[in-house]
Amino acid sequence: MDHPLPEVARNQPAFAGHLGMRVVAARPDRVEFELPVTPELANRNGVLHGGAIMALADNAGGTATFLNLPEGRSTTTIESKTNFLRPIRIGDTARAVAVPLHLGRTTQIWQTTVTRGDGKTVAIVTQTQMVLDWTEPGSGRG
Repeated sequence: MDHPLPEVARNQPAFAGHLGMRVVAARPDRVEFELPVTPELANRNGVLHGGAIMALADNAGGTATFLNLPEGRSTTTIESKTNFLRPIRIGDTARAVAVPLHLGRTTQIWQTTVTRGDGKTVAIVTQTQMVLDWTEPGSGRG
């Protein structure tokens, strides 16, 4: 049974939309995205650019973190490591699945596995998200 997407998952940043990312599922313990591999996102070898893979994984991990934040808190990525395992060609679809490795008060660590249409792993990304007390610009705080 499909679960409705939480508001924070539905309200993706414009950057995610610009690249073509789509939320497939979002729960506090698992977030899934898809990204069509288009010529605009490819490198000169005709495969998805590593930066696009990292952006997809970072957005998945960031969305997952937001699903686990207390009210009034925000997040930023403070570390990210990517292992690139194989290419994904134009015309295919990248699928990113983020799962938590650590959900702490001040940091969260997410592992995102990016696969291609045949189910083979393209990349594994591990990122650390710092939990922030967020204030609006101009508020005089922070």
